[in-house]
Amino acid sequence: MRILLVALLTLLVGAQPAFAQQDLGPDHVQTQFGPMGPAGRDLLQKVALAGLWEGPAGRMGLEKSSSPLVKEAGRHLIDGHADLDRRTAELARTFGVQLPTQPNEAQQGWLNEMRAAPARSPEFDRVFANRLRAAHGVVYKFLASVRTGTRNTAIRDYAKVCMDTVLDHMTVLEATGMVDFTDTEAIPLALVAQPSSIAPTPPAALPQANSQYAQQRQPQDDGLPDGAVGLGVLALVVAGLWFWTSGRSSRRMHS
Repeated sequence: MRILLVALLTLLVGAQPAFAQQDLGPDHVQTQFGPMGPAGRDLLQKVALAGLWEGPAGRMGLEKSSSPLVKEAGRHLIDGHADLDRRTAELARTFGVQLPTQPNEAQQGWLNEMRAAPARSPEFDRVFANRLRAAHGVVYKFLASVRTGTRNTAIRDYAKVCMDTVLDHMTVLEATGMVDFTDTEAIPLALVAQPSSIAPTPPAALPQANSQYAQQRQPQDDGLPDGAVGLGVLALVVAGLWFWTSGRSSRRMHS
């Protein structure tokens, strides 16, 4: 009986780590900041790619535009990506992530458009504002998804800084007055903000018996998770067996 009690106690002590431990798959590695997975690595590489073309685009904004607002946006791009480039390189060394060194084909095409547009022209300002605003909108959504799902604290903090920087860039680009929001392919409409054409249906009232049953069940549903309840039950069983065996031993000693 004592062997059984020892086995149950061992199971009870070791159960909590078993509940907490999760297998995230071979693509994740454990680090001092938490698990590092494909999304974190992809984030570092995409931010590095953004800096490879947005930094040069910002410098072109300073050199080729006559608009003070475009020049201001160019300064924000240069300063923001200088800071992000430093942070990205540091985290890439920490996690062993290889970063790109050249803009991709689409980014190179956007830079070529800016180079081809005449200096001090409205055409340059439009290409500058619209290409950069559209790209920042896509990156912002990606950053939000990684920030929401990652369990790595370093990547979470990094994504927050990136989101703040990208939002700043979007704001100054929009302030130029050159962003074409009717181009819904580059900047999709925010469908969630549009009023629904169908009035919401009010929920049907529950029968009184079901309401009472729900009230009776509520304290149980709002309590501990199933795993913790199971551990509690197991602890009670172990305690009961212990007292039962102790009582038998005591009776044998007094008999």
